[in-house]
Amino acid sequence: MSAFRILLTTAFLTMIFTSCSSTSTLTMGVLEPARINVPNDVVKVGLINRSLPSESNKTVDKIDKILSLEGLNLDKEGAEAAVSGLYDELTAINRFESVKVLNDIEVQKKGLGVFPAALSWQDVEKICEENGVDALLSLEMYDTDTKVNFETKMINIPNNLGIKANVPGHKVTLFTTIKNGWRVYNPNHKIVLDEIVENHQVVSHGEGINPMKAVEAIIGRKEAVLQTSTNLGSAYASDLRPLSRRVTREYFVKGTDNFKIAQRRAQTGDWDGAADLWEREVQNPDMKIAGRACYNMAIINEINGDLNKAMEWASRSYADYEISNALRYVNILKHRMSEQRILDKQLAR
Repeated sequence: MSAFRILLTTAFLTMIFTSCSSTSTLTMGVLEPARINVPNDVVKVGLINRSLPSESNKTVDKIDKILSLEGLNLDKEGAEAAVSGLYDELTAINRFESVKVLNDIEVQKKGLGVFPAALSWQDVEKICEENGVDALLSLEMYDTDTKVNFETKMINIPNNLGIKANVPGHKVTLFTTIKNGWRVYNPNHKIVLDEIVENHQVVSHGEGINPMKAVEAIIGRKEAVLQTSTNLGSAYASDLRPLSRRVTREYFVKGTDNFKIAQRRAQTGDWDGAADLWEREVQNPDMKIAGRACYNMAIINEINGDLNKAMEWASRSYADYEISNALRYVNILKHRMSEQRILDKQLAR
């Protein structure tokens, strides 16, 4: 079969599938609760940094120095950048009445490159009381681990006359893994609200006529590590606020002329106009049509933010008319209603 015939056949089958589909899709924005659920009585937070450069990292730092890189302070500056990113984002989102970076705190610092045991509640309560905060957000661990990979290759470099030429050389790739771990301490309820450990990698390249020149050619590695660290702190702060995301829903577009007209109204953004037509069909003597209309009424109520009404219509669509899509939708709505209860508490501050 020629490519042209295959194209025509594919297009024809696509048209048949599209024309036979009984549903269309829509997307809507939903607000989800923050991943870290902080109680309402926490209004002032302190940020602490428990990390210290580990012994293993001191070795890596020496390698960095030998390779003419950034020296001994990458872990220290990276940890500070992570806390700074956390502070800046928390301040920007106005989640708390006050956010303090607690720098001169004598806490159990660990330099082993591993996630340490949690602070004792006695220490947490003492820090909070002395600094007038309700909870602690702690960078528990920050550690960079750098792997070096050398390879020989032809490289393009200028000669003594300034003319670029291909010569045998070396390419170096540095794989810098940033290990970071966080905890949120709530002393009022003696609960660690969250703890997480993540790894992120920064890859840097350089080329030169020998390995040392290749390393010297690497530009911006430290800046990339610090910027990534700042982003890590900012991302962790985002876990403390509700976030909006897009979700996809299906709705029925076939059954009667009202469904066809409603689809066109929906496509122009007139969802209330579409709902008027769907509601006319909920008493249709054809059970399939009535069930589809009930399902679509559930959709419009979710769009309008009335999850209870949406659940009533979706349950009716499945229980009374056996619309299989409705049972899946009921479970989606159950999850949304559960999250909405958490979200309502988070927003009632």
